[in-house]
Amino acid sequence: MPTFFIILIFTYLGGNAYIFYRGLQTLSGFPYGIKILLTVLFWLAALSFFGTMLSRNVKIPFYLSHTMYEVGTGWLIFTLYMVLFLLFFDLLKLCSISFNQNFMTSLLATFVLLGYGYYNYRHPKINTVNITLTKPLTDNRRPIKIVAVSDIHLGNGTGKTSLKQYVKMINGQNPDLILIGGDLIDNSVIPLYAENMAEELTELKAPLGIYMVPGNHEYISGIDKSIQFIQNTPIQLLRDSVVTLPCGIQLIGRDDRSNARRLPLQKLMARIDKSKPVILLDHQPYQLAESQAAGIDLQFSGHTHHGQVWPMNWVTDHLYEQSHGYRQWENSHIYVSSGLSLWGPPFRIGTESEMVVLQLH
Repeated sequence: MPTFFIILIFTYLGGNAYIFYRGLQTLSGFPYGIKILLTVLFWLAALSFFGTMLSRNVKIPFYLSHTMYEVGTGWLIFTLYMVLFLLFFDLLKLCSISFNQNFMTSLLATFVLLGYGYYNYRHPKINTVNITLTKPLTDNRRPIKIVAVSDIHLGNGTGKTSLKQYVKMINGQNPDLILIGGDLIDNSVIPLYAENMAEELTELKAPLGIYMVPGNHEYISGIDKSIQFIQNTPIQLLRDSVVTLPCGIQLIGRDDRSNARRLPLQKLMARIDKSKPVILLDHQPYQLAESQAAGIDLQFSGHTHHGQVWPMNWVTDHLYEQSHGYRQWENSHIYVSSGLSLWGPPFRIGTESEMVVLQLH
């Protein structure tokens, strides 16, 4: 296991030990039996994250796997904000500023924040961007409407009920073309079959087609199993391949960086006519200057989730030259989506879930 993940695990366990210690201080006057009960419940919740990850390929009833997943991953964010609030009050104490009931205040503030984050996650935004290309489309009388989404993460977290809402959102835009920028699947295809999610995906409609590239989570789920599932839907998976649409757009779909043998962008560009519009789908937004230099007109990526919760968005802003939103790189237009859904904890704090509508003129 990489050193980075070992550090994360020990940081997570250390944060929970800190919360537990501060909680015991608050419960000093409580009966011994209640302390034992709360101790067991606390550590069951704290360790449930490891249980849900280890059991991701085990066939269990969806309602149970969904509950385990949301508790286990949700506890990550509970730990983050409880530690931040408790540290804040400890710093006040060091500055000789006393504050009574700091544990209960931290607990209340954390739950209020998580409640807001859950509501925000469940109400994705629709962001529209008008893009004027310098190359002609077959029909210039009206713009081409593209609905672009990424990071839906279907599985134990995002189930069929949520997928139904997303499909309705997408179809409600009457798109000409639907693009999926990777991570349609979360950690395993087992929940997708258990809930027959392919049935919902067959409702997606777009006259120019529905295209997708794999993300790193398609590889985490098993790329062969992911491909087999996608073949049961109207989605066309692109892996280092090029498709020319009836409107004249050439669509390049790159395999994910998880495949160390994926083709270089220049080799894919050798297959296209640069006098016609070129759209690139690439899950992870790295080396964006290379896309601009290669002559890509429009690139759509995802992967970053824009950090998902504060302050992790500061981390993604540091790691990626463009971690979210629209930016024009000379003649190249690049959009990095924060994701229609998310991985793990069902909270959006300081970020938003989004569906992107690209109007090509």
